[in-house]
Amino acid sequence: MTRQSEVVALKDVVWKREGRMILNQINWQVIKGQHWVILGLNGSGKTSILNLLIGYQWCSKGEVHVLGQKFGQTNIPELRKSIGWVSSSVDERYTARGSDSALDVVISGKYASIGLFEQVTDEDCTRARHLLKELRIEHLANHSFLKLSQGEKRRVVIARALMAQPKLLILDEPCNGLDLYSREQLLETIERLSMVEGGPTLLYVTHHIEEVIPTISHVLLVNDGEVVAQGEKHKTLTKENLEKTFRLPITVKWQDERAWVTIKKDCS
Repeated sequence: MTRQSEVVALKDVVWKREGRMILNQINWQVIKGQHWVILGLNGSGKTSILNLLIGYQWCSKGEVHVLGQKFGQTNIPELRKSIGWVSSSVDERYTARGSDSALDVVISGKYASIGLFEQVTDEDCTRARHLLKELRIEHLANHSFLKLSQGEKRRVVIARALMAQPKLLILDEPCNGLDLYSREQLLETIERLSMVEGGPTLLYVTHHIEEVIPTISHVLLVNDGEVVAQGEKHKTLTKENLEKTFRLPITVKWQDERAWVTIKKDCS
Protein backbone atom coordinates (compact mmCIF):
# COMPACT_ATOMS: atom_id res chain seq x y z
CA MET A 1 0.00 0.00 0.00
CA THR A 2 1.49 3.35 -1.05
CA ARG A 3 0.82 6.68 0.61
CA GLN A 4 -0.38 7.99 -2.78
CA SER A 5 -3.21 5.44 -2.88
CA GLU A 6 -4.38 6.26 0.65
CA VAL A 7 -7.12 8.91 0.65
CA VAL A 8 -8.10 8.77 4.34
CA ALA A 9 -6.57 7.02 7.33
CA LEU A 10 -7.69 7.29 10.95
CA LYS A 11 -5.37 5.45 13.31
CA ASP A 12 -6.43 4.76 16.91
CA VAL A 13 -8.39 8.00 16.92
CA VAL A 14 -9.97 9.11 20.21
CA TRP A 15 -11.85 12.36 20.65
CA LYS A 16 -13.21 13.61 23.95
CA ARG A 17 -15.16 16.81 24.57
CA GLU A 18 -15.61 18.15 28.10
CA GLY A 19 -14.76 14.72 29.47
CA ARG A 20 -17.31 12.93 27.28
CA MET A 21 -16.15 10.27 24.81
CA ILE A 22 -17.27 11.26 21.30
CA LEU A 23 -15.11 8.89 19.23
CA ASN A 24 -13.35 5.86 20.65
CA GLN A 25 -10.51 3.97 18.95
CA ILE A 26 -11.50 4.66 15.35
CA ASN A 27 -9.36 2.84 12.80
CA TRP A 28 -10.39 3.38 9.19
CA GLN A 29 -8.68 3.49 5.81
CA VAL A 30 -10.04 4.66 2.47
CA ILE A 31 -8.09 3.74 -0.66
CA LYS A 32 -8.25 5.51 -4.00
CA GLY A 33 -10.84 3.86 -6.22
CA GLN A 34 -13.18 3.13 -3.32
CA HIS A 35 -16.39 5.02 -2.52
CA TRP A 36 -17.62 4.81 1.09
CA VAL A 37 -20.83 5.46 2.97
CA ILE A 38 -20.78 6.21 6.70
CA LEU A 39 -23.97 4.92 8.32
CA GLY A 40 -25.29 5.40 11.83
CA LEU A 41 -27.99 6.93 13.99
CA ASN A 42 -28.11 10.65 14.69
CA GLY A 43 -25.46 11.35 17.31
CA SER A 44 -23.50 8.20 16.51
CA GLY A 45 -20.31 10.08 15.56
CA LYS A 46 -20.70 10.43 11.78
CA THR A 47 -20.39 14.22 11.68
CA SER A 48 -17.58 14.15 14.25
CA ILE A 49 -15.57 11.93 11.91
CA LEU A 50 -16.17 14.37 9.06
CA ASN A 51 -15.10 17.33 11.18
CA LEU A 52 -11.83 15.54 11.98
CA LEU A 53 -11.19 14.95 8.28
CA ILE A 54 -11.80 18.61 7.43
CA GLY A 55 -9.73 19.82 10.38
CA TYR A 56 -12.60 21.56 12.18
CA GLN A 57 -11.93 19.35 15.22
CA TRP A 58 -8.72 17.88 16.58
CA CYS A 59 -8.55 14.37 17.98
CA SER A 60 -7.46 13.81 21.58
CA LYS A 61 -5.33 10.80 20.60
CA GLY A 62 -4.34 9.05 17.41
CA GLU A 63 -3.46 10.12 13.89
CA VAL A 64 -5.47 11.62 11.05
CA HIS A 65 -4.17 11.38 7.47
CA VAL A 66 -6.06 12.92 4.52
CA LEU A 67 -4.82 12.79 0.93
CA GLY A 68 -1.44 11.63 2.14
CA GLN A 69 -1.04 14.49 4.61
CA LYS A 70 -0.69 13.91 8.34
CA PHE A 71 -2.55 16.41 10.47
CA GLY A 72 -0.14 18.32 12.66
CA GLN A 73 2.41 18.33 9.85
CA THR A 74 0.43 19.97 7.05
CA ASN A 75 -1.30 23.21 6.10
CA ILE A 76 -4.95 22.33 6.68
CA PRO A 77 -6.50 25.42 4.99
CA GLU A 78 -4.46 24.58 1.89
CA LEU A 79 -5.48 20.91 2.11
CA ARG A 80 -9.17 21.89 2.24
CA LYS A 81 -8.85 23.22 -1.31
CA SER A 82 -8.60 19.58 -2.42
CA ILE A 83 -11.74 18.57 -0.51
CA GLY A 84 -15.27 19.22 -1.76
CA TRP A 85 -17.92 19.60 0.94
CA VAL A 86 -21.69 19.32 0.45
CA SER A 87 -24.19 19.78 3.28
CA SER A 88 -27.48 21.51 3.99
CA SER A 89 -25.54 24.15 5.96
CA VAL A 90 -24.03 25.42 2.70
CA ASP A 91 -27.54 25.76 1.23
CA GLU A 92 -28.64 27.69 4.30
CA ARG A 93 -25.74 30.14 4.20
CA TYR A 94 -26.42 31.01 0.55
CA THR A 95 -30.16 31.19 1.13
CA ALA A 96 -29.51 33.69 3.93
CA ARG A 97 -27.50 35.86 1.54
CA GLY A 98 -30.36 35.86 -0.97
CA SER A 99 -28.55 37.71 -3.76
CA ASP A 100 -26.48 35.05 -5.56
CA SER A 101 -27.28 33.37 -8.84
CA ALA A 102 -26.73 29.64 -9.24
CA LEU A 103 -23.72 30.42 -11.44
CA ASP A 104 -22.22 32.69 -8.76
CA VAL A 105 -22.61 29.96 -6.15
CA VAL A 106 -20.79 27.43 -8.34
CA ILE A 107 -17.93 29.80 -9.19
CA SER A 108 -17.40 30.60 -5.49
CA GLY A 109 -16.39 26.97 -5.00
CA LYS A 110 -13.07 27.77 -6.66
CA TYR A 111 -12.24 29.99 -3.67
CA ALA A 112 -14.10 28.01 -0.97
CA SER A 113 -15.91 31.23 -0.07
CA ILE A 114 -19.55 32.02 0.64
CA GLY A 115 -20.06 34.70 -1.98
CA LEU A 116 -17.78 36.01 -4.72
CA PHE A 117 -15.01 38.37 -3.68
CA GLU A 118 -12.48 37.65 -6.43
CA GLN A 119 -12.24 38.68 -10.07
CA VAL A 120 -14.18 36.13 -12.13
CA THR A 121 -12.56 35.00 -15.36
CA ASP A 122 -14.14 33.70 -18.56
CA GLU A 123 -12.52 30.37 -17.77
CA ASP A 124 -14.28 30.29 -14.39
CA CYS A 125 -17.65 30.94 -16.03
CA THR A 126 -17.04 28.28 -18.67
CA ARG A 127 -16.14 25.64 -16.10
CA ALA A 128 -19.08 26.55 -13.86
CA ARG A 129 -21.53 26.31 -16.76
CA HIS A 130 -20.01 22.96 -17.74
CA LEU A 131 -20.61 21.63 -14.22
CA LEU A 132 -24.19 22.87 -14.22
CA LYS A 133 -24.67 21.11 -17.53
CA GLU A 134 -23.18 17.90 -16.12
CA LEU A 135 -25.70 18.11 -13.28
CA ARG A 136 -28.50 18.84 -15.77
CA ILE A 137 -29.35 22.28 -14.41
CA GLU A 138 -27.57 24.53 -16.91
CA HIS A 139 -30.88 26.31 -17.55
CA LEU A 140 -30.82 27.57 -13.96
CA ALA A 141 -27.45 29.33 -14.25
CA ASN A 142 -28.86 32.86 -13.99
CA HIS A 143 -31.68 32.02 -11.59
CA SER A 144 -31.58 33.23 -8.01
CA PHE A 145 -30.30 30.49 -5.71
CA LEU A 146 -32.89 31.62 -3.17
CA LYS A 147 -35.77 30.69 -5.49
CA LEU A 148 -34.57 27.21 -6.44
CA SER A 149 -36.17 24.05 -5.10
CA GLN A 150 -34.36 22.07 -2.41
CA GLY A 151 -33.26 19.47 -4.95
CA GLU A 152 -32.01 22.14 -7.36
CA LYS A 153 -30.11 23.89 -4.57
CA ARG A 154 -28.39 20.65 -3.62
CA ARG A 155 -27.25 20.07 -7.21
CA VAL A 156 -25.88 23.61 -7.39
CA VAL A 157 -23.96 23.04 -4.15
CA ILE A 158 -22.53 19.79 -5.55
CA ALA A 159 -21.40 21.68 -8.65
CA ARG A 160 -19.83 24.26 -6.32
CA ALA A 161 -17.94 21.49 -4.51
CA LEU A 162 -16.59 20.19 -7.83
CA MET A 163 -15.47 23.62 -9.07
CA ALA A 164 -11.98 23.28 -7.57
CA GLN A 165 -11.58 19.73 -8.95
CA PRO A 166 -11.32 18.11 -5.50
CA LYS A 167 -9.65 14.78 -4.88
CA LEU A 168 -12.10 14.00 -2.07
CA LEU A 169 -15.83 14.78 -2.15
CA ILE A 170 -17.75 14.62 1.15
CA LEU A 171 -21.54 14.51 0.99
CA ASP A 172 -23.03 15.07 4.45
CA GLU A 173 -26.64 13.85 4.33
CA PRO A 174 -27.21 15.43 0.89
CA CYS A 175 -30.79 14.09 0.65
CA ASN A 176 -31.85 15.66 3.93
CA GLY A 177 -35.14 17.52 3.46
CA LEU A 178 -35.81 16.21 -0.05
CA ASP A 179 -39.01 14.49 -1.12
CA LEU A 180 -38.88 11.01 -2.63
CA TYR A 181 -38.73 12.21 -6.25
CA SER A 182 -36.04 14.81 -5.57
CA ARG A 183 -34.06 12.30 -3.53
CA GLU A 184 -33.99 9.74 -6.33
CA GLN A 185 -33.03 12.42 -8.86
CA LEU A 186 -30.15 13.52 -6.66
CA LEU A 187 -29.00 9.95 -6.03
CA GLU A 188 -28.99 9.35 -9.79
CA THR A 189 -26.81 12.45 -10.19
CA ILE A 190 -24.38 11.28 -7.50
CA GLU A 191 -24.29 7.85 -9.12
CA ARG A 192 -23.22 9.37 -12.44
CA LEU A 193 -20.58 11.55 -10.76
CA SER A 194 -19.09 8.59 -8.92
CA MET A 195 -18.60 6.74 -12.22
CA VAL A 196 -16.50 9.48 -13.85
CA GLU A 197 -12.98 8.21 -14.50
CA GLY A 198 -10.44 10.19 -12.53
CA GLY A 199 -13.16 11.76 -10.38
CA PRO A 200 -12.92 12.35 -6.62
CA THR A 201 -13.18 9.69 -3.95
CA LEU A 202 -16.67 9.83 -2.47
CA LEU A 203 -17.56 9.80 1.23
CA TYR A 204 -21.34 9.74 1.66
CA VAL A 205 -22.83 10.21 5.13
CA THR A 206 -26.40 9.24 5.95
CA HIS A 207 -28.64 7.33 8.34
CA HIS A 208 -30.84 6.03 5.50
CA ILE A 209 -29.65 2.65 4.19
CA GLU A 210 -31.68 2.96 0.98
CA GLU A 211 -29.44 5.84 -0.08
CA VAL A 212 -26.48 3.48 -0.53
CA ILE A 213 -26.27 3.66 -4.32
CA PRO A 214 -24.75 0.86 -6.45
CA THR A 215 -21.40 2.59 -6.98
CA ILE A 216 -20.77 2.82 -3.23
CA SER A 217 -18.24 0.05 -2.68
CA HIS A 218 -17.60 0.12 1.07
CA VAL A 219 -19.43 0.86 4.31
CA LEU A 220 -18.41 2.17 7.73
CA LEU A 221 -21.03 1.48 10.43
CA VAL A 222 -20.78 3.53 13.63
CA ASN A 223 -22.67 3.56 16.90
CA ASP A 224 -21.95 5.55 20.07
CA GLY A 225 -18.66 6.78 18.65
CA GLU A 226 -17.31 3.32 17.89
CA VAL A 227 -16.96 1.26 14.72
CA VAL A 228 -19.54 -1.53 14.54
CA ALA A 229 -18.25 -2.93 11.25
CA GLN A 230 -16.51 -1.82 8.08
CA GLY A 231 -15.59 -3.21 4.70
CA GLU A 232 -17.02 -4.24 1.36
CA LYS A 233 -20.67 -3.26 1.04
CA HIS A 234 -22.33 -6.65 0.68
CA LYS A 235 -20.29 -8.20 3.47
CA THR A 236 -20.93 -5.31 5.87
CA LEU A 237 -24.62 -4.49 5.35
CA THR A 238 -25.81 -7.63 7.10
CA LYS A 239 -28.80 -8.08 9.37
CA GLU A 240 -26.55 -8.57 12.39
CA ASN A 241 -24.38 -5.51 11.76
CA LEU A 242 -27.33 -3.25 11.00
CA GLU A 243 -29.22 -4.34 14.10
CA LYS A 244 -26.18 -3.42 16.23
CA THR A 245 -25.93 -0.08 14.44
CA PHE A 246 -29.59 0.95 14.54
CA ARG A 247 -30.67 -0.93 17.68
CA LEU A 248 -33.74 -2.42 16.02
CA PRO A 249 -34.69 -5.90 14.80
CA ILE A 250 -34.74 -5.69 11.01
CA THR A 251 -34.66 -7.65 7.79
CA VAL A 252 -32.46 -6.72 4.83
CA LYS A 253 -33.28 -7.26 1.16
CA TRP A 254 -31.19 -6.36 -1.88
CA GLN A 255 -32.81 -5.06 -5.04
CA ASP A 256 -31.06 -3.45 -8.02
CA GLU A 257 -27.81 -3.32 -6.02
CA ARG A 258 -29.40 -1.30 -3.21
CA ALA A 259 -30.15 -2.54 0.30
CA TRP A 260 -33.64 -2.03 1.71
CA VAL A 261 -34.55 -2.66 5.34
CA THR A 262 -37.81 -3.47 7.05
CA ILE A 263 -38.39 -3.21 10.78
CA LYS A 264 -39.72 -6.42 12.27
CA LYS A 265 -43.23 -6.18 13.72
CA ASP A 266 -42.19 -7.57 17.08
CA CYS A 267 -40.03 -4.49 17.64
CA SER A 268 -40.68 -2.89 21.02
